[in-house]
Amino acid sequence: MSNDAFHLTPSDVRAQEFQKSLRGYDVTQVDDFKVRVAEELDRLLRERTKLDERLQGFQEQLRAFRERERAMNEALLAAQQLRVAAGEQAERDSEAMRREARADALRIVGQAQDEERQIRERHEALQRQFAAYLANFRALLERQLGEVDGLQTHAQISHQVQTELLLKRHA
Repeated sequence: MSNDAFHLTPSDVRAQEFQKSLRGYDVTQVDDFKVRVAEELDRLLRERTKLDERLQGFQEQLRAFRERERAMNEALLAAQQLRVAAGEQAERDSEAMRREARADALRIVGQAQDEERQIRERHEALQRQFAAYLANFRALLERQLGEVDGLQTHAQISHQVQTELLLKRHA
């Protein structure tokens, strides 16, 4: 019999019968040995069953750990992809904000330049109006001074005429 095909069970050991011979082994010793071998096989089979159950539990734990590892790797990959996507989105958002800020700045500068131009134009118009007012006021004052001078001259002439008339009357 080959070792691969030989499977010994405790029942096989207990049921094994040996031929009796004159110079054979002591039957009691052989029977005792058979009992001990059968009990040891029982113990080894129970231990093997327990070890098989533990092995099965460990294999299930290993499957669960591998599944967790796979899930964690997938989650890590998803988190990395999310981080990259979030970074790209943040870059796009910041570029859009920069473009908007530039456009707003250009618009504000344009408005400020328009307002400055309008203020300068109003200032220049007011300066022209003030210069015209001063020229008109000066002309008015000069006319008035001319009239005052005319009145003063007339008053002096009139006073001289009256003085001469009085002198002529008294003379």
